[in-house]
Amino acid sequence: MLSARIRIAARLLAVAALAALTAGCFQPMYAERTDGTPGLREKLMGIEIPPVDKPNASREARVGVEVRNALAFKLYGTATGMPPTHRLVLRFSAGRSSLIVDPSTALPTTETYSLDAQYNLIDLATNKSVMTGSTFSRVSYDMPGSYQRFSRNRALRDAEDRAANEIAENINTRLASFFTAGT
Repeated sequence: MLSARIRIAARLLAVAALAALTAGCFQPMYAERTDGTPGLREKLMGIEIPPVDKPNASREARVGVEVRNALAFKLYGTATGMPPTHRLVLRFSAGRSSLIVDPSTALPTTETYSLDAQYNLIDLATNKSVMTGSTFSRVSYDMPGSYQRFSRNRALRDAEDRAANEIAENINTRLASFFTAGT
């Protein structure tokens, strides 16, 4: 009985010792640095996002603005950013496909909106690409009544906005990972 208690106490002591050793290694990602180096928030605020190159007044131009605005809010918060150190060039393509078609009317009742994005992070000091990547989003939406064209347009617009926010979140996560780990 006594040896079982000693073994449990030894195990707890070993766990506490390991926890104490690794506690100094942990640093929150968004914490402010005390050594004078810029933190992650400052690095992300130094990213310039130029407008996406799409034809004016097109549906893709609106989605490009939505992606850019969502990404800017995730990078800068409510601030406007700092003097740029990097430029993030975005390209994307969008598409729609019908998932379910009503057999009596031959009109779609459920569609999927797809958004595929490629991004390139360029260091402005050297004008060289430091990171490239791609991400995608697939969002399905229902059309309440196939003959209601305004509700169909609104459902598509909501799907575009959800896909744009998902793309912005994916890119923000990848950028935070790059600036934290350097890879």
